[in-house]
Amino acid sequence: MGTHKSGFVNIIGNPNVGKSTLMNAFVGEKLSIITSKAQTTRHRIFGIVNGDDFQVVISDTPGIIKPAYELQTSMMDFVKSAFEDADVLLYLVEIGEKGLKDEAFFQKIQNSKIPVLLLLNKIDTSEQSILEEQIQYWQDLLPRAEIHPISALQNFNVREVFDRILELLPEGPAYYPKDQITDKPERFFVNETIREKILLNYKKEIPYAVEVETEEFLEDDDIIRIRSIIMVERDSQKGIIIGHKGSALKKVGVEARKDLELFFDKQVHIEIYVKVNKNWRSNSNQLRRFGYQQK
Repeated sequence: MGTHKSGFVNIIGNPNVGKSTLMNAFVGEKLSIITSKAQTTRHRIFGIVNGDDFQVVISDTPGIIKPAYELQTSMMDFVKSAFEDADVLLYLVEIGEKGLKDEAFFQKIQNSKIPVLLLLNKIDTSEQSILEEQIQYWQDLLPRAEIHPISALQNFNVREVFDRILELLPEGPAYYPKDQITDKPERFFVNETIREKILLNYKKEIPYAVEVETEEFLEDDDIIRIRSIIMVERDSQKGIIIGHKGSALKKVGVEARKDLELFFDKQVHIEIYVKVNKNWRSNSNQLRRFGYQQK
């Protein structure tokens, strides 16, 4: 019998550097939602990559920010936990970036006892001379880190980075069943898919004041029936989400249904409602209900 490798590989970085794109590229499935807006990822999401002799548990985390309210504090708690259980740390930066938005997190990387791979992302948008300058900059700042230029979007060098991860992982058994690709339940992906459509279709504060809760997920042989609630903080936001004669909400439902049918490979019927849940982002009880505060 040969050896079996397993471990946790955790991705950290500032907002919008491509963490979710990278994890989805590793896993080969769209597990993390992706938009151009900051703070798209709110939870810590595991994507599991399995082989005969390995299991890599890859963790996508929220972009590092200075918290302004309770929800953001909870998001940064997910990032802290990613430092605690990692076997390999992937620090994702993009061309032109100069460091994390939180100095304490950056010092943790500098002092890390575990392997750190600094992945210089979006190199497809850069000239060679700038890329070389960036590599030298990060080598001086993090001399113990391995630097790998990549393009997560174009899948450039992603396989090479994954092979290097396998070399660094310890021997060990699988943590999850070999046919499992994530630690999250179906309802989580329904919620995230709807939230992605809100991020894409609404502006300003609206996407950040929204949480989605799926109250019903009934799966038959040929169809999945879903009922979800969009929570907002104020009555005025409810009106914006619904739109004129329900047109805006209908668009969200149609777009979400299409993505969910692809994800589940089955026909989906989805009903979406909007409710006001005042100031939920600053309410500890509500945050626990939505899975943010683990304490």
